[in-house]
Amino acid sequence: MNAHRHEASDGGAPAPAPRLLGPAEIRELAGYLGVSPTKKLGQNFVHDANTVRRIVQLAEVERDDVVLEVGPGLGSLTLGLLEAGAHVVAVEIDGRLAEQLPHTVQLMQPGTRIDVVHADALRVTELPAPPQRLVANLPYNVSVPVLLHLLEHFPSLTSGIVMVQAEVGYRLAATPGSKVYGAPSAKAAWYGGWRIAGQVSRLVFWPVPNVDSVLVGFARGAEEPGTEEERRRTFAIIDAAFQQRRKMLRQALAGVLGGTSSEASAVLEAAGVDPQARGEELGIDQFLAVARAAR
Repeated sequence: MNAHRHEASDGGAPAPAPRLLGPAEIRELAGYLGVSPTKKLGQNFVHDANTVRRIVQLAEVERDDVVLEVGPGLGSLTLGLLEAGAHVVAVEIDGRLAEQLPHTVQLMQPGTRIDVVHADALRVTELPAPPQRLVANLPYNVSVPVLLHLLEHFPSLTSGIVMVQAEVGYRLAATPGSKVYGAPSAKAAWYGGWRIAGQVSRLVFWPVPNVDSVLVGFARGAEEPGTEEERRRTFAIIDAAFQQRRKMLRQALAGVLGGTSSEASAVLEAAGVDPQARGEELGIDQFLAVARAAR
């Protein structure tokens, strides 16, 4: 992990009015860097200032908040966060973009605070400052793994707004019994409450994606429902339950609860769960109860 701290300074001269990136600046900057957005890295750059400011407002970013941004790209959302007075910690996997970002900030918003970390967000376990909020246009191909990784390793994160593919966003915010409720829904609920905070037009991106996007908000619970060991066991049970989501739990969980459906049934009954139920019916507390009964 390579971190570069940048506190822009203008030598005491009055700072120019904050500026954000528009479509022309985005294309010019990408051309200068020789960057062609790639599907592999899930790159779609936001170029609409109104959308950027709306995200910052929804995230309730306040002056001096330490905000973690994953995948800052060319800096559209970064500049919006800095405009609000936040101290931004930006994690960027693309070396060209990570190197350029401090220079873009220096040019457009001198006097602001940013730490740029050149790293894969799925591997980051330390940051220059403990982040309070997560505000990001997440790479769509790894959005759920990135979210779960960050929430696991950075307990200082208490809230956030992330932009994700609509299908993923609705799944994250789903509750038990919903058609789209699945493993991501249950695992995300371990850390707190999730909601759909808004829709995002495809036209605010360059290039225009072929999927719809939503904003998902989360608020971390006062404490996690169980220990780290219990979380790992619970997540393994969640994975097994949804790998065969059409099967009853006594069958779907046989492999992780003793080896046979009768043994799984005994554990489920001890946890107060109907062995004939399916994974989509259980909330995180029930999955945790099963993990505890299996000890």
